[in-house]
This record gives sequence, C-alpha cells and structure tokens, in this order.
Amino acid sequence: MSWSRTCDGFIVTNNVAHRRETASVLFLASKKKGGKARPSAASSSGFGASPSPGQAKKEKSTRKSKGNLLATLNDEPTTKPKSKKITYVKSEQDAMLQALADSASLSPIGEAVSKSPLHGTSSADPFYELMPSLIASKFPNISNGKLHRIAGFVRHALDENLPLEDSIVNDPFRPHEEIHAYMPGLGETKPFHDPAQLELCNKLSKNIEVIESEYDALVLDMQGKGKKDRFQSVTSMNYDAGWKTLVLFYNGHRIKDFPYHLCPVTTAIMESVPLAGRIAGFNRQQPQSGIPLHSDGNNMWLTCQMGIKVPENQKAYIRVGPETRRWSKGDCLLYDTTYEHETMNESEDEERAVLHVDFFNTLAMTPEEIEIMRYVYSMREEFMKAEGVAKVGAQIL
Repeated sequence: MSWSRTCDGFIVTNNVAHRRETASVLFLASKKKGGKARPSAASSSGFGASPSPGQAKKEKSTRKSKGNLLATLNDEPTTKPKSKKITYVKSEQDAMLQALADSASLSPIGEAVSKSPLHGTSSADPFYELMPSLIASKFPNISNGKLHRIAGFVRHALDENLPLEDSIVNDPFRPHEEIHAYMPGLGETKPFHDPAQLELCNKLSKNIEVIESEYDALVLDMQGKGKKDRFQSVTSMNYDAGWKTLVLFYNGHRIKDFPYHLCPVTTAIMESVPLAGRIAGFNRQQPQSGIPLHSDGNNMWLTCQMGIKVPENQKAYIRVGPETRRWSKGDCLLYDTTYEHETMNESEDEERAVLHVDFFNTLAMTPEEIEIMRYVYSMREEFMKAEGVAKVGAQIL
C-alpha cells in the first residue's frame, strides 16, 4: 500500500478537499427563496427528460436560478452572489499542496530530510518524506529556531551512521549501539534524577493511599469467572514470567474499554504529563524474580516509578548504571533508561508492585518540542496501522 493512499485519513489538506466537496453537495441540495427545496436530480421525469406542458412555465421562472447553478458548477461568478462560495478546484488544491511542500522543504526539518542518504529514492521512508509538510501544516506558526533539535532527531532517524554525542559514546553504562530514537543537544543527564524536581512525583506521593486503593480495585475487578486478566507482558525481551504490567496507557493514549472509572485519580495524574510512546501502568514483580539487564534506546524519555506494594525490609531494588536504589511505598524513583538497568525482587513470598510512567523529558525538552514529537508519534502509529501492521509495537520510533 502506498503512502499516498494510506495517509488520506489524516492529511489535513485531503480533509479540506473532502469538506469542500461535501459543502458543494450541501449547496446543491439547499433551499431556494421561499423555502422550497430544489428538485432532485433523480425525479420521476428522469435526468435530461423533456418537461411536460405543465412544467414549461415553471421551468421558465426558474431558469435564472438554474443559470446560477451552472455558473457555480463551471466556476463562473454569479450575477448577484448572496455569499462567498468556495468551490473545490483540483488544480488549485494541487498548487496549495506543492506550495506547502516547497515551503516545508526550506525548514530545518525539510533540510534534514533532503540530506538523508535515501532521500528521493525508492527506498526512502515515505513517512519521513512527508514529515516536513505534516509538521508545517500542523504547526504553521512555529519558528525555525525552535525546530533545530527536532531536525536533529530526524537526521539521526534517517542516517544510523551519524555519530552520537560523546556523553553517550564515552559512558560505559549507556550502550550507544542500542540508541534508536535520539535527539541531540539535550544536555547532560544521569542515571537517577531528583524526583522533587517534578510535580508529577509530588502528586503521586501525596496520593499514594488513593492510588493503592485504585490499584486494589483494578486487581479485584479481574477476579471471578469470566473476568479478564489485564496483566500482560508488553516487551519482546525474554523477561522472567514473574514480571507483568497492567497497562493504563499505550503509546501515549488510553486503551479502549479499560475500566478507568475504577482509577480516576491515578488516571488524572498520569494524564497531567506528556506520556511517551511506550507504556504507563502498574508493574508487578513476583517474589524471587527480576528483569534482566537491558537499556531503552530513546533519550527523549524519562521514567518515574512509585512503590505501591513493596516487600518488607526493602527487598526489591533497581540498578540504573552504576547506582542501585530500593523501593519504598509512596516514594518515586526518577531515572533515565538509556542507561543499562535491571530489577530484582529478593523477597521469598511478597510481591512488588510499582506505578510506572514513561513520559517526555520535561527537564530538558521545550513544550513545543514535546508537542511536535507527540504529534510525530501519533502520526507514525496511524501510518503503521494504515500500512497493515496488526499490532503497533510499544516503541514506534
């Protein structure tokens, strides 16, 4: 399936064309003066049939109206227009599309696409080829000065041979070969960040009792005959069977038919931040199990986890880079998953449950950059679905 066909559902200009065509249909069916409806083209006399003697006089009286109708269909001005009518003309629409593409090609994002190794070839990714026009159409008033780091992301997405910054390459705890979504210029980072910097962490800790009760309500809702177990493994990694997630948000948006009425406070707090294109929900870790060492190759995201059900004596921990932290109920851990990390629940009989939130790095990215990247992720997901991908992966880019 080609991009030109699959993107019709969400390209703004195509929707404009559709609306204008619809407007023309409504105009043809509108009422004349006096409140009488226009005769249907499928009348009993048949399209193009000669009028009956009784119709001749009536036709003569409406000839002027029909003349105006024909003028409208032929893009000719009417003699006494009551209002300005916009008529769709394909040549004009094509010219508008071309003008948008030409203008977008001069933006930092357009230049990044044009300089990519596969640009203009049959192997070029059609989504990225259209990205300059998509962003220019969605964000017409954003200045080029605010697009440079977005353009850097595009350059790295289209050319895997571009070098990364030294802060990643020279850090033995950040596997740079696993970076797959990269925005340059975000500055220095570290394995763990101070959770007090974020209102998200403050809100979660203040509402720990309510969030725990909502978690219990969700778990209870799965019990009983015919009930659905919503805990699942959402990664292709070979995690031990003891690790599963109750997903509340997937790729930054809600899940159809999820019982959000059982967790309104948790949902509201999570939606107060720009959720990333991965997962957000409750992670459950069974006793004597853990997640093996790995890293997540997206430097635009941070992860927050708050302890919900924590084994006694802090027997559950996470190591990020060279640092190890242990969970406590109601306390948040804020960390960067481009560092290698692993978890372990050392308890022999107690489960560990945490609230897990992946979100765009509000400590380093501007609100405009985050808004654009969320739009890019949403469009990428729609594109993949239109291309026939049955299940979009947790990491779209």
